[in-house]
Amino acid sequence: MSRVAFTSDNHFDVNKVDVQVTMRAQAEYLLANGVQVYLIAGDLFNDFQRSQQFVVDLQALLGKQTQVYWIAGNHDMVHGISFDELETGYFAGYLHNRSIDLPHSEWRIIGHNGWYDYRFAAGVPDTTISDFQQWKRAFWIDRAIKQPMSDPERAQLMLTQVTAQLAAAQADHKRVILMTHFVPKVDYLRFTNDNRFWNMANALMGSPRLGDLVERYQVERVLFGHLHVHPAPRQFKQTTYYDQAVGYGRPRLNEWQETTFMAEWQHDLKILDLAEK
Repeated sequence: MSRVAFTSDNHFDVNKVDVQVTMRAQAEYLLANGVQVYLIAGDLFNDFQRSQQFVVDLQALLGKQTQVYWIAGNHDMVHGISFDELETGYFAGYLHNRSIDLPHSEWRIIGHNGWYDYRFAAGVPDTTISDFQQWKRAFWIDRAIKQPMSDPERAQLMLTQVTAQLAAAQADHKRVILMTHFVPKVDYLRFTNDNRFWNMANALMGSPRLGDLVERYQVERVLFGHLHVHPAPRQFKQTTYYDQAVGYGRPRLNEWQETTFMAEWQHDLKILDLAEK
């Protein structure tokens, strides 16, 4: 049996936490609870290098008992990394377009940063791809992310890469946990008749095609982030989805259910014991 913990969207800089104190507290909690694999589905800092250093330092505190793996969210991509480095760089614990097999286990963890293709906002009337691109440039933090292709093209690259990973896992008879940052199911999104901001923002949340792919390959568990809405795990067909985002705990934007960062992180953390068949 393997004990795995899920988290995402810690946003240490936005939440203005003492990073060293918080890191030590997280390490102590993970070790005390016997966690063997700690998965972080993106958005640690608004800077890839700070996020990467956090993973390195946390791993040093955890030692051999707990292995840390992470993928980059959109906030991690804003500074300190290029598109090519995101795609091909080998960083400690970085699992984008890679996989690891849990020792003495049927389980494989596949990581992919993910992306979006505007299809979650297909129902917004009288909009085009150009409208979504213009809205992104005007309002969304992702405008600072440099890439050599369009968003739909980047989403297609994601689907091609994830398909190859899932096909390999299927050929190896592995049970799969997929870790990604962006949303794979429309069921998690908010649609309104009176708030055009959120209807447009849905375009940048993820891709329904990823959810379709996950279910076609009968992936058992999916960890994602990006949405700070604290839903309970949900099962669609044979796949259970987990959004374990911590989110923002600021005076003007408080998404927490607890009063301190560590209490919120513990509340949102999901610890699973992965049994064998």
